[in-house]
Amino acid sequence: MLFLLRMVLMSLHFIVAGVLGVLIGVCRPFNPDNSRLCARLYAVPAMWLLGLKVKADVDSLRHKPGTCVIIANHQSNYDLFVFGTVVPHRTVCIAKKSLKWVPLFGQLFWLAGNVLIDRGNAHKARRAMLTTTRTLQHEDTSIWVFPEGTRNLGKGLLPFKKGAFHMAIAAGVPIVQVCVSNYVTHMQLNRWNSGDVLIRSLPPIPTVGMTSEDIPALMQACQAQMDACIKAMDGQLNSV
Repeated sequence: MLFLLRMVLMSLHFIVAGVLGVLIGVCRPFNPDNSRLCARLYAVPAMWLLGLKVKADVDSLRHKPGTCVIIANHQSNYDLFVFGTVVPHRTVCIAKKSLKWVPLFGQLFWLAGNVLIDRGNAHKARRAMLTTTRTLQHEDTSIWVFPEGTRNLGKGLLPFKKGAFHMAIAAGVPIVQVCVSNYVTHMQLNRWNSGDVLIRSLPPIPTVGMTSEDIPALMQACQAQMDACIKAMDGQLNSV
């Protein structure tokens, strides 16, 4: 019963937050700080409605070194609410173009200045990546990417795709890794306290001087560091 009540309230919240987010976007279209405001709009009430307690240790994200590429693990659609509490200033996200057609949320996402990529069209995808590189270099705006490309459903990190690393090296900006503990298989939405979630950001990795030849090693290092961080947070929660 509690689960059903939460789902009804979350549906209503999604609609209300979407309307308010679209209004923000209409008032200041494509402002790169719209994403942070809209993320908070979705996340803060959602965490209360879902009964999830989020503890964030993200100093390296809050004090990120100017423009950067932020990479994070992607578990489920709930990431919108979980990560929404830590999205920093002037940060936009890369997502698939089909999101544009989700009522309210898609329009909000577009008006917030986020980058929509047509993954089925290689030419358009490359052009979008070039646009994000220019954004990183000249517009004081960071890019948030889920390098797995799809949800891992809490079953461990999927292989990373190269796009985020190409962007960071092409723009010469650092990579900041953000990790969330495995919550999707542990949260119990039929209880008042659904579970605890830990979010941790790792020190920035500079990319100045790197070339495309360095990408495989960089991807491997990032995946190993994030995997170790996630396992450490899971262990911390399991020991409580």
